[in-house]
Amino acid sequence: MFQTIKNAFKTPDVRKRILYTLLLIVLFRLGCYISVPGVDTVALSNLTSQGTASLSGFINLISGGAFSRFSIFAMSISPYITASIVIQLLGMVIPSLEKAIKEGGEEGKAKVNRYTKILTLVLALVEAIGIYMSYSGTYSAFGVFINPGFATGALIVLSLVAGTALLMWLGEQITNKGIGNGISIIIFIGIISSLPSAVTTIYNLILPILGYTEAGVAIRGEFSTTGLLISLGIIIGAIILVAAVVFVQEAERRVPVQYAKKVVGRKMYGGQNTHIPLKLAMAGVMPIIFASSFMTFPAMIIQMFNANIANQTGFWATIYKFSIATSSSNVEWGYVVANAIVYLLLILGFTYFYTYATFNPAEVSNNIKKNGGFVPGIRAGKPTTDYLSSIISKLTLFGGVFLSVIAILPMLMKFIGIEGIAFGGTSILIVVGVALETVQQLESRLVMRHYKGFLE
Repeated sequence: MFQTIKNAFKTPDVRKRILYTLLLIVLFRLGCYISVPGVDTVALSNLTSQGTASLSGFINLISGGAFSRFSIFAMSISPYITASIVIQLLGMVIPSLEKAIKEGGEEGKAKVNRYTKILTLVLALVEAIGIYMSYSGTYSAFGVFINPGFATGALIVLSLVAGTALLMWLGEQITNKGIGNGISIIIFIGIISSLPSAVTTIYNLILPILGYTEAGVAIRGEFSTTGLLISLGIIIGAIILVAAVVFVQEAERRVPVQYAKKVVGRKMYGGQNTHIPLKLAMAGVMPIIFASSFMTFPAMIIQMFNANIANQTGFWATIYKFSIATSSSNVEWGYVVANAIVYLLLILGFTYFYTYATFNPAEVSNNIKKNGGFVPGIRAGKPTTDYLSSIISKLTLFGGVFLSVIAILPMLMKFIGIEGIAFGGTSILIVVGVALETVQQLESRLVMRHYKGFLE
């Protein structure tokens, strides 16, 4: 990997793409510190310290802390992610959209991209209005805005929507003129920006903070052997987790395919052996994102109309606490267990759904048959379809269980008394996946440049 990066900086056109990507990343990080107009920073700091915004922890994580600062990038690209999911689901029921997604091509991609952008702006508008209603003090008990009203609300909503639109543009520019997938790079940078705070948390476990002086300097206690052991356990666990994620991301089952020889004119074609690479975790991190959105959606709607719902009782308060149980450490264990069970079942279900939405065994089997190929020992047609379906089912089960374990790790970290470490299993899965994808794209660009020079 390091050799690939070194070679990339030696190549002028690839180096230009890397520098362009770094420039846009710097712009993204600067935007995370530009607050929307009319925010009372003192009230926002008090609200954040109380942990009231625990529902939006995932948004705050992928936005690099922008949500907790109420910056112009507070909503990050979560509306875009949701819009992409909705478009993919609609593609399964709307024939014209399904055709555009499956056929691809420049025209099809442009159409799907246009629909996704429009839906992103609509969702961003709804989410921005909900955020303003939740934290304006007009519709809830929490007020973090100075002089809330229609004009202030309109300005804040417009700023948040414009921030999301700007992030979409930055993502497109990185994809087209930089290195890697732009949206994934933005999420990647947002997550790793929390690494310094995670290091600080681990350091505080070894040398615990007893208090602060009037100047704000931390007063530390004696060296903690228990804290050192916990820190070592966290570091070793993170290394093992990274290794496991890399293994699962790169592992694949290769189904051999053999093509029969055929004579066309005076030439003979076919006769070669190849394989179908089936990834062990074909769905990637998408099932976790799907399940997280599905679980937190009720809480988002409830909090829009009653931001003080966390301190209340009743039916809607129960639904709210159940919905945020795995993202908050201030919820009873009964809610946590129920939420965890439903969450894991949703991840398994979405893993199967997303895998079969992207890989159709019947379609692959028909393509093999049309091209005169067959799987050794398996008849062409339905037997091949059944064989591929059996393999996909087993791989998907393993991938779903792996994702479920990964998703539950952050909850375990919180409930054993370790907080402030944002690098949970989901974060590592995203970071490692994006890093591998970016390095692979660098390698492919270097190879393409090599072939181009050879042909010239």
